[in-house]
Amino acid sequence: GEGVLTGYFAPVYAARRAADAEFSTPVRPRPSDLTLAPDGRASRSGDGTPYPDRAQIEALEESAPLAWMRPEEHFFLQIQGSGVLVFEDGQRMKALYAAHNGLPFVGIANPMRERGLLARDNTSGDSIRAWLAANRGPAADELMRRNPRFVFFRLAPDDGRPPAGAAGAPLPAGRAIAIDPAFHRYGDLVWLDGEAPMLAGAFPRYRRLVTALDTGGAIKGEVRADLYIGEGDVAGIEAVRIRHTLIMWRLV
Repeated sequence: GEGVLTGYFAPVYAARRAADAEFSTPVRPRPSDLTLAPDGRASRSGDGTPYPDRAQIEALEESAPLAWMRPEEHFFLQIQGSGVLVFEDGQRMKALYAAHNGLPFVGIANPMRERGLLARDNTSGDSIRAWLAANRGPAADELMRRNPRFVFFRLAPDDGRPPAGAAGAPLPAGRAIAIDPAFHRYGDLVWLDGEAPMLAGAFPRYRRLVTALDTGGAIKGEVRADLYIGEGDVAGIEAVRIRHTLIMWRLV
């Protein structure tokens, strides 16, 4: 059957060591009271109490933030799952996925289309991020909090290597996909045929051999893939415009 192909990348964002009016959102480390079950559910200290959602977590004071970021860029760092932070003194650190709060990922593109905030064919990541930046404050916060999933990070020196996916292997740009592990195995070879782009400015077709090396909170279903494009702004321009009708073949 047909499914959906999307793209993702490793962003490079500015960060600060102290908060200010622009860099007002803390990058939070994994809390000591968060326990993740094998099925992905999160609870407080393993007692079964569901972990708080995004709005509740953001209302808590963070005593030891890893860094401070612009709110909309922190939101997209969480969507991408990892990235590189560049501090005011030029130091580069990798922000690596550490855990999440166990709640489902909910996209904000549909609500923005329904409210007329963005055109139907112009809900790429760049367009959404630009709107959030231009409306920073209560309006942007309300939209971002529609996504209850919250991601925690850890920092590591930037060694210049590609990020590692959930399979533990570095992600080759343009040749790795995130899949739903309920339907596919890490290491599977997959032929992608993605066409009929839904977003303006996208490449018309993606046909290539890739390897399943990663997963993600929004990647659900058998005919569903998220293509890793690479690191930085150029990769991001392409990745956020990928939303194509997809046919997949798993090679066995």
